Amino acid sequence: MKKIAVIVLLALSLEGYSQGQNRIFGKDPIINLENFQKQRLYFGFYLGFNSFDFKIDYKTDGPDILVKKTTGFNVGLVSDLKLQEYINLRFEPGLYYTKRELNFPGFTREIDALREVNSTYIHFPLLLKFSSLRTGNVRPYLLGGVSTTLNLSSNSKSKDDNSAQKFRVQPWTKNYEIGFGIDIFSEYFIFSPSIRGVFGLSDELIRDNDPNSPWTSNIESMKNRAVFINFTFH
Repeated sequence: MKKIAVIVLLALSLEGYSQGQNRIFGKDPIINLENFQKQRLYFGFYLGFNSFDFKIDYKTDGPDILVKKTTGFNVGLVSDLKLQEYINLRFEPGLYYTKRELNFPGFTREIDALREVNSTYIHFPLLLKFSSLRTGNVRPYLLGGVSTTLNLSSNSKSKDDNSAQKFRVQPWTKNYEIGFGIDIFSEYFIFSPSIRGVFGLSDELIRDNDPNSPWTSNIESMKNRAVFINFTFH
């Protein structure tokens, strides 16, 4: 994820440098898709990567649950409604796949300590996009808003719990999101790389049937948090 973020930021820097050089040497860049941002409503799609984590709060101090993250992938659609010159309302429903491993302390057997959490999310974010003034073919922006997520792999209806190697979470969660990106106007389309942080507002964990469960009894709350890197095409 760090390498991907560096590549995105490098690409943005090179584009900005190129625009700056054109201005310094008196070369006016060709303005691509000059009237595109005047549209009231437009659509697009995105592909990207994610890294999901859990923010875990405990009832009492003790050894932490270790969370091993992996890089997942995203795909989705974008609808963008222009509210005024620099503010747009965006709806970006998408499918997000990720995997995490939880290593619970206090167990000697791996079958008891390790839980694989494979998650397939349908993500519904409603965001406000705050754009800066367009410079040549570049327009940076900030994003922020709220979202709700449906986990298709939550195991919420299972009567088995961790004692039967079944880790359960709530199917629906609520989040807030904040991030930034840049619109790069090419001759035929707009390419928009962005990076966004997602922070869960609701407790996701379903406790085990036993109130003294060694897996869940000491957990006060377990909330999603994630980083999304998306590449959007309009």
